[in-house]
Amino acid sequence: MATLVPNVMNDERRWIRPSRNSGGDARIGLALGGGFARGIAHVGVLRVFEREGIPIHAVAGVSSGAIAAAAFASGCSSVEIEQAAQAIELSSVESLGAFVMALLKEVTFEDMKIPLAIVASDLTAGAPVIFKEKGDVLMPIRASCAYPGIFPPVRYMDHCLVDGMVAMDVPAAPLRRMGATHVVSVVLPPTEMADPQNTQSVVQRSFQIMTARNGAQWRRSSDVVICPDLKDSGWSTGWTSRESARQMVEAGARAAEAALPQILKWMTSAEAA
Repeated sequence: MATLVPNVMNDERRWIRPSRNSGGDARIGLALGGGFARGIAHVGVLRVFEREGIPIHAVAGVSSGAIAAAAFASGCSSVEIEQAAQAIELSSVESLGAFVMALLKEVTFEDMKIPLAIVASDLTAGAPVIFKEKGDVLMPIRASCAYPGIFPPVRYMDHCLVDGMVAMDVPAAPLRRMGATHVVSVVLPPTEMADPQNTQSVVQRSFQIMTARNGAQWRRSSDVVICPDLKDSGWSTGWTSRESARQMVEAGARAAEAALPQILKWMTSAEAA
């Protein structure tokens, strides 16, 4: 696996959101997969974690999950992320950069309130590249969101970087290396799509099929998989209204609530030990 940044963990900066139950020795990592417009479903998952006071030791994201992960790590609430996502109109690299800069409360890995990893795909090396610990987060997010056919690749240190989903659709494994003892992975599954009518929809559908078939590796690094049911949420064309965005958030929340018993059990077991 290619790594373009120093692999040094700043343990003194480690921080978790305040909770009613610290979870003892349970270090929970949250992996947010990609999904283009469907990424707003991550907001519902984050909302449930906030409500239940579940501490997050580290968070990682790819593609649209990288934006949600970075926002959460920077200190944004789920409400703030949802409001920003509903208003988003990403038509260029510049608009993506402006959106991310306006959303994040911190813009460097060193200042994040939760340890953060962002995964892009290195076309030069043919491998994932993991950004964490040091430096500006904007370029890694742009690279992780460089969806082929929509955004141009990002050039970095003689490497050509594109959407993180090409090489790692759900970033569970990096969280293990960041010290997580338990990993919750959020995957945004494909469902049936009407006949693709343009290049963008063909590329999007191809990604969905590809990632649906390549889940064995990241599932081995996951303890719980949260899979929102988005079939009735208008995701295939992105959200066209606040109502469809709300439906995707609610789908994320329902899926997270279904996983709560297992997650809360980790915390209870750790305290008892």
